[in-house]
Amino acid sequence: MSTAPIISDLQKTNPSAIIEMFSLTTVASLHGSTATYRFHNGTNGTGNGDIIWQGNTYVRMPITAEGFAYQRGQIPRPTLTVSNALGTITAILLNVNSVTTGNDLTGATVTRIRTLARFIDSINFIGNTNPFGTPDPSAEFPQEIYKIDRKATETRDIVQFELAAPFDLAGVRSPKRICTRDNFPSIGTFIA
Repeated sequence: MSTAPIISDLQKTNPSAIIEMFSLTTVASLHGSTATYRFHNGTNGTGNGDIIWQGNTYVRMPITAEGFAYQRGQIPRPTLTVSNALGTITAILLNVNSVTTGNDLTGATVTRIRTLARFIDSINFIGNTNPFGTPDPSAEFPQEIYKIDRKATETRDIVQFELAAPFDLAGVRSPKRICTRDNFPSIGTFIA
């Protein structure tokens, strides 16, 4: 992953569009198997089809992702709302065989991947030529990794998930050991 080309392109007068993709990975111990599903929100400037990024296909699907911004030191708890018009998410939920969570994706990993249109694979464009620039599979924003905390809504039209940072889930403590003055007596000498 390299952010230098991203920063350079964003400083231009007319940078290319930001492409946002999501990968959803189930956990074998929670969901019965490990599978990765890849989606993007369908606005890619390439005819609104599937996107191929780093050799992986991201399926076009209406997605709304909100709440990724950090505010006053609070860890974001974003929501991911995915169209269920074709029953794709419900099918994934039904395939999850979880003893602890039922047919739910709680604990699955969601990765938010963002890059610019000029860096996506040439195969996405007519004539296998990226009109925005030279493809670079390593040029991307830092990936944001979250766990599904709970399924907030499931209807015929949408499925909405609440996400949390991996260490912001119930029952997870960070740091794993307690730091006190008895364990680190030299810390008290630095405080004025």
